[in-house]
Amino acid sequence: MVMPVNALDWLRIDKWLWAARFYKTRSLACEEINKGRVQVNGVVVKPAKELKSGDLVQIRNDPVTRTITVLALSDKRGPAPAAALLFSESEESVRLRLKAAEQRRLAPEPALTLTQGRPTKRERRANDKLLQIW
Repeated sequence: MVMPVNALDWLRIDKWLWAARFYKTRSLACEEINKGRVQVNGVVVKPAKELKSGDLVQIRNDPVTRTITVLALSDKRGPAPAAALLFSESEESVRLRLKAAEQRRLAPEPALTLTQGRPTKRERRANDKLLQIW
């Protein structure tokens, strides 16, 4: 005898990541999962992986890996305060994420370090003055 599965017992990982507002669309969530950037309980998964309450999800963005514990399941995307109730982020993950954000904030602007390329108007006028002297 097959027992009906309650929709809140499990949920596809791509739907949950979308509902929890980690990705703007489900297709973006699927792309990131297929690239191997999402793990559930330490295992790389596919978008149809069944997610349950209490699972440990690791989401890797460029500089930081977020470690998240699933608290609740929802297949509907709601407001951000409601989405924040679906998960809890580990202390170390929050610390590393804030540290990476601070490093990005303090990093020099790459465009300011360019020494070659097209001269600015001021540099061009200075060059023209030097050429007129010769």
